[in-house]
Amino acid sequence: MSTRSEILRIGDALLRARGYNAFSFTDISRSLNIRNASIHYHFPTKTVLGLAIIAEYGERLDRLREKLKDRPVMEKLEAFFNVYIAAREEDKICLVGSLATDFYTVEPEMQQALDRLVQQILHWLIGILEEGKEDGVFFFEVPVRTKALLITTNMIAALQLTRITGTQDFRAIKQTLVNDLTIKK
Repeated sequence: MSTRSEILRIGDALLRARGYNAFSFTDISRSLNIRNASIHYHFPTKTVLGLAIIAEYGERLDRLREKLKDRPVMEKLEAFFNVYIAAREEDKICLVGSLATDFYTVEPEMQQALDRLVQQILHWLIGILEEGKEDGVFFFEVPVRTKALLITTNMIAALQLTRITGTQDFRAIKQTLVNDLTIKK
């Protein structure tokens, strides 16, 4: 793995473990046993690093969405949840959740990039929910955007809260969200 990739990996891990404002280039340089100058070579500022982390996350979402475009709707929904499950298994919080906490303290470019990422996530989930409703797989009465927001906010909060309460609660929250979509009332 290249130095740039390693810096991104460690930066992402620190951001999602501690929060954007709670890590520095020194934390990354110590972890990789390199000088801060090596980090600045690839990422002149922390904002540039943050933007690269957000962009990489968005690109991974695009690749996943493309890979799943012809798959059944329940497989798409499971893939959406698996993004959060993977974070939970790594004891990380969601990138959006982490950056939302620091939203008012980051540069406007970071705020705009985070907004685009949130819209990308919501667009993906809205598409899944609309498809599920059309196929008669999902049953819900609230507007589809509201339902997407409810699911997303539940998963973001679940990643944070279940650090304290445990994995079993995370699984229960996820399954309740699925049941709420798939069980006809």
